[in-house]
Amino acid sequence: MTLYINKANENWVVDKFRKEFYTFSKLRKTKFISKSDTIWIIAPWTWKKLNIKHLISKNVICTVHHIDFTKFDEKTRENFQMLDQYVDRYHTISKKSYNDLKTITKKEIDIMPFWINQNNFFNIKQKAELRNELNLPKNKYLIGSFQRDTEGKDLISPKMSKGPDLFIDYVASMKNKIPNIHIVLAGKRRQYIISELRRLNIPFSYFEMVNIEVINKLYNALDLYIVSSRVEGGPQALMECAITKTPVISNDVGFAREMLSSNSIIENSNPLHATPDVEFAFKNVEKLKIPYGINNIEKLLTK
Repeated sequence: MTLYINKANENWVVDKFRKEFYTFSKLRKTKFISKSDTIWIIAPWTWKKLNIKHLISKNVICTVHHIDFTKFDEKTRENFQMLDQYVDRYHTISKKSYNDLKTITKKEIDIMPFWINQNNFFNIKQKAELRNELNLPKNKYLIGSFQRDTEGKDLISPKMSKGPDLFIDYVASMKNKIPNIHIVLAGKRRQYIISELRRLNIPFSYFEMVNIEVINKLYNALDLYIVSSRVEGGPQALMECAITKTPVISNDVGFAREMLSSNSIIENSNPLHATPDVEFAFKNVEKLKIPYGINNIEKLLTK
């Protein structure tokens, strides 16, 4: 088998996965689709950029990261049905996404989370030193969120699938119990949460354009990370928290129940009842480090 993986070219996580797979996988790979016999559509929203003659003549495996049925209009359904006729097998990364996907296709579906690169994300024990280096308050309770929360069309409207309104509700309720909270944000499109934090007079620090090394340090400086999404495939932040031993709680989305203790799942929109379990999550994510996580995907692609 000679494998080709398509690009997103959006500086998004799938491009990172593609690069790492080309680097670490032992499978025979090519960066020229014409020289492949198997195509892995890792960025399904870009499938129309691929030549139809290759999709017809080659084995096609497509990753569906998640399905947001609130946005699954007629046009989206038609686009998926067009793609579906060329796909031989699907790959998705959580049981929730599997259950959604099987309602719209009869093709075979495999479940397998991506890997985590332990060279990029790892535990650092010197929390006080990190806070000093990052200019974060030393004696505050730091709550993190590193996922975009604002729609790109206007940089005002909340991206509802990511639950930024829920995040604000959660930290507002926690403020009553933990008065010294300080929010740590990273990544692009954080305008909605920033405006809400200012409205509620909740202090925050924002790291917009930082590299992976700084993101790893930010995880390690936190007291808590919150995943407030309504819809997710992963998210990868759960694995990054797990491998860095960052305390994390999450809504019941993506592979949260596969990665975290049931006590770490936010129930009935009450984050105060969710309890991080660092060792439980770390034990689960160790199985997905390179090369183990890469090996899992190799087996899926070659079955």
